[in-house]
Amino acid sequence: MRLELRTAASPLANVLAPLAAVVFTLFACALLVAWAGAPVGRTYALIAEGAFGSRFALSETLTRATPLILTGLACAVAFRARLYNIGAEGQLYLGALAAVAVGGLHEGTGFDLPVALHLPLMIFAGALAGAVLLLGSAWLKLAMGVDEVVTTLLMNFIVLLFVSMMLDGPMKDAMALGWPQSVAIKPELEFPKLLERSRVHAGLLLALILALALWVMERFGTFGFALRAVGANARAARFAGLPVTRVTLGCAAISGALAGLAGVGEVAGRAGYLTLDMSPGYGYAGIVIAMLAGLNPLGVVASALFVAAILVGADSMSRAVGVPTYLADVIVAVALLAMLVAGLFTRYRLRREAA
Repeated sequence: MRLELRTAASPLANVLAPLAAVVFTLFACALLVAWAGAPVGRTYALIAEGAFGSRFALSETLTRATPLILTGLACAVAFRARLYNIGAEGQLYLGALAAVAVGGLHEGTGFDLPVALHLPLMIFAGALAGAVLLLGSAWLKLAMGVDEVVTTLLMNFIVLLFVSMMLDGPMKDAMALGWPQSVAIKPELEFPKLLERSRVHAGLLLALILALALWVMERFGTFGFALRAVGANARAARFAGLPVTRVTLGCAAISGALAGLAGVGEVAGRAGYLTLDMSPGYGYAGIVIAMLAGLNPLGVVASALFVAAILVGADSMSRAVGVPTYLADVIVAVALLAMLVAGLFTRYRLRREAA
């Protein structure tokens, strides 16, 4: 048996592959649920009810999905150009730190600017911080051939240590009773809530708009065409006259900025300040979401909602039937593996070798 590259992937197969991966995942994880002694149907029903069964559950799912959409987009756009950004977690934290630095009340005071100017400046600072962080890794790859997987992964730890130092030092909130927590941003800079008595904020709208904009750019824009060409074959793209270096750096800037915006959203939309446990791994989850979506920006929205629903719903499921919440991590991991296998068979077919 051997794998043979298909001349063209079927559009129907591309649509059905993620659905088949999800169905297989639910079936495979049902075995684990049954092994744990819980009723399979009721367990999955509780996950769905915990994620969508009430106004509060839905709002929590949307709140959790907001940073996941942005980190998923960050990974998707980078992977499209074969720039493997594993550092979205660090870019998220650096974006959040920059947002607090610009919008925070340092010793009771901060930048004295009108809100109409201060809010865009805070958002820009967060996006710029994430972009600069990834541009460094992209430059090392282009100039010296340094593997960006290594540099972006290591930068996560460096950024977390830097943020920890800042939260215990210059940016520590003196009113936090010794807790490593940054100063709060000005109340007028917080993102407005989309639903009353919920945590769903305007960052969700920003994430959806950016997903649509990226899809349009990739589908119809010249930069999107160059991005796909570089990702398909950088040497051929350079031979055809495309500015591969400029495209890769532009892709890095967009990807890092998106991850930085996820950090801005968590500070300005949800918490109001920065802590070291602000993200439960949104940057790493973005890799899974991007792969589940097949690097499609609109698919990232659906994938992020799926992952957010599993994570939120697992909490109520665990309380009701006693299955550990780690089941959510298993479901997400199995979904990623299933999607990779499904994606493989949309591009290749199995051929039997002649005896």
